[in-house]
Amino acid sequence: MGKVAINIVTGSLQPQETIVGIDLGTTNSLIAIVRSDTHEPIALKDVDGLALVPSIVHFDAYGNITIGNPAKELLIAEPERTIYSVKRLMGKSYKDVSKDSGFFAYHIFDDDTDALVKIKVGDRFNSPIVLSSFILKELKKRAEHILKTPITKAVITVPAYFNDSQRQATRDAGRLAGLDVLRIINEPTAASLAYGIGTKHKEEKTIAVYDLGGGTFDISILTINNGIFEVLSTNGDTYLGGDDIDNLLVKHWQTQTGITDDELKTYKSLAQQFRMKAEEAKIHLSANDIFNGEIDGQTVSINKHQFNEIIKPLVDRTITSCGNALKDAGIKAAQIDAVVMVGGSTRVPFVKESVAKFFGRELYDKLNPDEVVALGAAVQADILAGNNTEMLLLDVTPLSLGIETMGGLMDVLIPRNSKIPNKAGRQYTTQKDGQSGMRISVFQGERDLVADNRKLAEFNLTGIPGMPAGLPKVEVTFLIDADGILKVSATELRSGVAQSIEVKPQYGLTDEEVENMLLDSLTHAKDDIKTRALVEAATEAQQMLDTTEKFLLKYREALTEEETIETNKCMQQLRDAMEAKDKDRIHNATEILNDVSRPYAERVMDSALKDAMRGKSVI
Repeated sequence: MGKVAINIVTGSLQPQETIVGIDLGTTNSLIAIVRSDTHEPIALKDVDGLALVPSIVHFDAYGNITIGNPAKELLIAEPERTIYSVKRLMGKSYKDVSKDSGFFAYHIFDDDTDALVKIKVGDRFNSPIVLSSFILKELKKRAEHILKTPITKAVITVPAYFNDSQRQATRDAGRLAGLDVLRIINEPTAASLAYGIGTKHKEEKTIAVYDLGGGTFDISILTINNGIFEVLSTNGDTYLGGDDIDNLLVKHWQTQTGITDDELKTYKSLAQQFRMKAEEAKIHLSANDIFNGEIDGQTVSINKHQFNEIIKPLVDRTITSCGNALKDAGIKAAQIDAVVMVGGSTRVPFVKESVAKFFGRELYDKLNPDEVVALGAAVQADILAGNNTEMLLLDVTPLSLGIETMGGLMDVLIPRNSKIPNKAGRQYTTQKDGQSGMRISVFQGERDLVADNRKLAEFNLTGIPGMPAGLPKVEVTFLIDADGILKVSATELRSGVAQSIEVKPQYGLTDEEVENMLLDSLTHAKDDIKTRALVEAATEAQQMLDTTEKFLLKYREALTEEETIETNKCMQQLRDAMEAKDKDRIHNATEILNDVSRPYAERVMDSALKDAMRGKSVI
């Protein structure tokens, strides 16, 4: 006898499987579904009526993990163990985030390379993918508790400016959380869908999505044509949001009370009181003309006019971004058919007035701005579930397509469920000095190791000019045409050497085989991610060893005997860690070797630079 699920929220019968929409946010995350009785999207709320889960992860000294509000309460008490804004690190390398490292109170393992960033808590290293998976698991658990039904499929949103690496990282986080990620969609697209924009056949529109959240601002210009959303341009500021509005209020009250910056830095609880009171005032002034409060026994006040004057420079910056986005898209404000408001900070009346004035039209702002992206993701999920036949469903790739990289890893270029036709490219380089060829092996599947996926084709790119490792730039391009035929090409950009191959359409798999491959990817997700992390750690470690060995050979005379001995000792410890196949131990040993070698490497390079400035040869 088959099981029948009942939706606890609505009390109605529902299909066996529910596909959810998830907004994995920088500050907060939430999960939504489309009600089976009213066909309206709703955000799932806990027993306290809260939909938002703070995107914060805390590790205690024993490795126990806390997510959301309980973790948020530990931000000040245990900053080095409390991870926030992890979305800013998704798919990023150490070099990408080095300039912003002061923003993070926790420890980012930094070896100044192009390797993906890792966060160190105690002796353990976690990637942003793993940390994001903890947040997604919490959302999944919430949905299963509320709906009393297993949740295994989801649509997850990302910013429009996220690149392939960041999108793949989001997919991996979902898979690690036990979710089959059917589609990654842009946040502006989701917000549009929440308002029903772009859900009709033959609909053509140009829209602007203004997203002012807690810590970031984005403006996106989209065109919609027969169900296809295209991002024309994006603009914004990754450090401009509601937190900055609060900070301006705090500065205003510091002037009123005479409290200095040093006092706020010294007395964390006082600083927290100021921030919380500023947030309270901001919310109060959305519906009132004056706010009066008390902080540490001192009276603070502000009226709406003063508040608007204080935040005007910040709002003006967002309007400038809107103008730049329109310019990049090659259109004028009058050509925009709809302006959608997203993010909690768009509740501020002055923000709404400024945006409406700039675009010269009424705003789409009736839905909860904190929830609108998740609601739109739920609408997309409902379409994929086959419950909404109004919107066009485009042909998609059944499984991910990618190539084999170092360590036998699968590097995905076109994720599963990508629309057809499609094109994607990525640059690779050589592993050894003087390497003249590169083997391009094409695979299909969802597992992290190519050994667990299906090989489609293979060819050799030969004739690469002899150069040091890392210098050649080989661009690999995947192109799927409307008939599903995959063409893979590889070009060495410096010399123009090229090679290509065609793969037959549909790649010869039955629906059952596809389903089994997807099931395997979820079943083995934890082991796969663990294996990938170990292979990546070992690869980074080997590169570190190779680089250090070359440096020692070239500059041995410039090092003291103690430095040479200590370096060789650290190198052996790293080799031992690699032999033991312990990821965290490898990272720790790599970090130690990096710390030991950095001082003399900088000294030698400074000396070489000074010699060059004096006209001496440094070769």
